[in-house]
Amino acid sequence: MRAASASGKGERCRILSVKIRTQPDVVVARQRARQLATLLGFSLSDQAALATAVSEIARNALQHAGEGVVAFEASPNTNPPFLWVEVTDNGPGIPDVPAVLGGAGSGSGLIATRRLTDKLEITSSEKGTRVLLGKAFPFSSKAITAGTLAEISGKLVQANRADPQDEFQEQGRELIRVLEALRERESELAARNIELGRLNLELEETNRGVVALYGELEERAAELRRANELKSQFLSHVSHEFRTPLNSISALTQLLLRRTDGVLTSEQEKQVSFIRQAAEGLVEIVNDLLDLAKVEAGKTEVRNSQVEVSQIFGAIRALMRPLATNDDVALIFEEPSPRLTIETDEAKLGQILRNLVSNALKYTERGEVRISASLIHDGGAITFSVSDTGIGITPEDRELVFKEFSQVHHSMQQRVKGTGLGLSLSRKLATLLGGSLELTSEVGVGSTFILTLPVQPGAPFTAAPAGAPSVEGKAATVLIVDDEETSRYIARRLFPDALYRIVESNGPEAAERARFERPDLIILDLIMPGRTGFEVMDELKGNPETRDIPVVIHTSKSITSADLQRLGGRHLALLPKAGAGRKMAFEAIRKALSNERLFSEQPEFAHRRKDEA
Repeated sequence: MRAASASGKGERCRILSVKIRTQPDVVVARQRARQLATLLGFSLSDQAALATAVSEIARNALQHAGEGVVAFEASPNTNPPFLWVEVTDNGPGIPDVPAVLGGAGSGSGLIATRRLTDKLEITSSEKGTRVLLGKAFPFSSKAITAGTLAEISGKLVQANRADPQDEFQEQGRELIRVLEALRERESELAARNIELGRLNLELEETNRGVVALYGELEERAAELRRANELKSQFLSHVSHEFRTPLNSISALTQLLLRRTDGVLTSEQEKQVSFIRQAAEGLVEIVNDLLDLAKVEAGKTEVRNSQVEVSQIFGAIRALMRPLATNDDVALIFEEPSPRLTIETDEAKLGQILRNLVSNALKYTERGEVRISASLIHDGGAITFSVSDTGIGITPEDRELVFKEFSQVHHSMQQRVKGTGLGLSLSRKLATLLGGSLELTSEVGVGSTFILTLPVQPGAPFTAAPAGAPSVEGKAATVLIVDDEETSRYIARRLFPDALYRIVESNGPEAAERARFERPDLIILDLIMPGRTGFEVMDELKGNPETRDIPVVIHTSKSITSADLQRLGGRHLALLPKAGAGRKMAFEAIRKALSNERLFSEQPEFAHRRKDEA
């Protein structure tokens, strides 16, 4: 039923009234209600409902007060227009109207009437009772004016009084129509039940399929675990087998180069040197493979000791100096804080740092390689930073470099050789030591590897890579709200995985997700099914827990002045999904996330990259 205003605001026009003194008068009131509803364009079901309600209330007035008046009125100027029926009597009144409407006593007629109409008001006292029924005009009805109502009133006045027999027959026909409608509803319900049963069967079959799929996945996972174990065993066995002959080759070439058994020609010396270099390269690969196999097999022992950071820096400086053969590259070790110590496995920490520094020297043609260490998380952890001004790594390759035997394709690969094992092994060793190894990089600018380790073994901490804003020890979180997967993917690619934790949601769940995740930034689409971005914004800004979270509007919609008025200046910036006008939004996001290097790879900042180069 359509809701109406509380009491039919607007001027009411009286149409006609019927005095109720006898039972035939009740029939007349019923007939006039149906005729009036017909002339005003009400549907057959609404005609029957209104006639039945008027008949019930008029019969109550006759039964309890001996007589009454039924007045028909209309308020054509309200929204929506209403047809009103007022039934008044001078009877003893109804002692407790709320109780009667609640089902107490003989109030079933009033309860039924309330269901049949859009509005029911009852005023009762010892001096009488007034019942006001309201029925909203149908949307399809034509505009009703005071003149139209006067014309309708004239037709009803001239209409013959109802023959009770005819009215009873009409009431019977109405009942038949209602029964037919009920049968149609029952048929619809039966069809829906059949469809529901079919859907339940499909769901059960789907569930069985999912269970079978999980079982198959478990089998595949077990097979992969067995294959991984076999791979580790194979690597360990082959590496051990390779080590002995390679050591022999190294020893023999050393004897030849020392000229123990005679003088070598210059060409022979060059050839033996090549053999020795190849053997040393193979030994390096074998050692990395052995370490990798041990870590994956869980056979690597961690021997913790108190390590002074300045001492390990000194040892690595001495080992790496011979590799820093390029005069255009400065190898810089920042002096750590005095007596900065960490309890960890010194050999494995040194191995990780050597790998990182060696890689940085290989892929830096000019500039510097800088190594530093500092306490974070209130002294609970130490970050070791190895940064360079080298070739840099694209966002899509940042995880690739941590995979075994994977290397980034670059022209320098022709001059710089590597096994593709160093970074993979370093990350596994970092995890073994209870820490993490992360990467931030920009192509053509350089890379920074961040090794984060707890000061004490087993101490809990959350690693936050350099350059990533940190809130309560956690990487900054960005909530992306969009119903399209492609748009979420494009927005996600704006924020490096190593720097930010990305959470995705749709419109209906966005506000609840924001309350749960407490993100540092929200990227919000405007046009979404279920709940628009405007509605999400209202809910976010109306809640004290989320009102201060900066919101960036990410949309392909052409923003109008009405849209801006609807947003009310509560957004941080407007970020178009495509086209121009994005730089200002990028600058605002940088400021909100306290990261001036964010979006440096976007075309909007191309001139800045040229200036920096």
